[in-house]
Amino acid sequence: MALGLVIFLVICGAVYLHFHHAAPALGTVYAGERGLTLYNSSAQVREPVGTVNYGEPLSIEQQFGDQVQVKTTKGLVGWTASDDVISSQIWEEEKELNAKTADETPEAHGSTAVISNLHLEPGREAPRVRQLKKDVPVELFAREPETIPQTVVPGEEPVSDTDSGDASGLPKKEDWWLVRARVGDDSYVSGWMLGRFIDLDVPEPLPDYASTANMRIVAWFPLNPAADANGHEVPQYLLVGTDRPEGGACDFTMMRVFTWSKKKAQYETAFVDGDVCGKLPVQIVRLPVAQIVTMTFKDPSDGSQQVYRMQQTIVRHVMGGDEGKKVAVERKEGR
Repeated sequence: MALGLVIFLVICGAVYLHFHHAAPALGTVYAGERGLTLYNSSAQVREPVGTVNYGEPLSIEQQFGDQVQVKTTKGLVGWTASDDVISSQIWEEEKELNAKTADETPEAHGSTAVISNLHLEPGREAPRVRQLKKDVPVELFAREPETIPQTVVPGEEPVSDTDSGDASGLPKKEDWWLVRARVGDDSYVSGWMLGRFIDLDVPEPLPDYASTANMRIVAWFPLNPAADANGHEVPQYLLVGTDRPEGGACDFTMMRVFTWSKKKAQYETAFVDGDVCGKLPVQIVRLPVAQIVTMTFKDPSDGSQQVYRMQQTIVRHVMGGDEGKKVAVERKEGR
């Protein structure tokens, strides 16, 4: 009887293991939010079981509607929304994008003005890689215009868009920027975000000068420094921006060079060009000994290289669509 009982228990154990073996994981995803909460159920009434960090790998146990049950590397099992995790493919593409921005020179610096979404590509419908809090430092690398068609129901008036205030039914245009955000001491994430959600860290007093010229600043570049009355170095700047709406073909349409007047102890506008079409990046080459700076960028309208040359406080357009054409050289007035 004892032997029979043992045999019976062995058979029962084998049957149990056969029908109750662990199902293979449905794939691997990654936590798409910082401090992502996992819950004990996919129901509306549920309790949290723990949190995971952004980028932590998670194996999919099962899916139900827009909810997914995942398991961490430490064995924690819980439910979360499908939109809060990142697929393996998107995660690899995000890593490549982050490596790319790490090797490039930013065109400007700023911080998030509001809670903002980072996307893998420019556009609201592109996959989201992370949501950023307000005041997160970002570096800006490239701009892409995006057009959003406005859907108009036949027989109804077009609804005014809250961002543009445009009730004409015409497509809405936006500026998207490739940014690299610092989300920790040594942690970065890259993606595309709406330009209007970024506050640029423009050095003073350039914002005041731009406001006077009705310029929306796009980027700024230090040129050769000048010396003040006490012999201290004072930066001089190239400022580029636009007075046109978002979504245009040109990254900037206005240029202004600000030099330092030792006599007046203030910045003066040394050069203005309000009729350009420029594409970032702007290449700056400085020759401090000769007090010469060259500023080069591409005109996207015809693909030509535009070259400006600054010697001391005089700026000339030396090469562009019209070879050798020289334009406005110097302005005596301040601001």
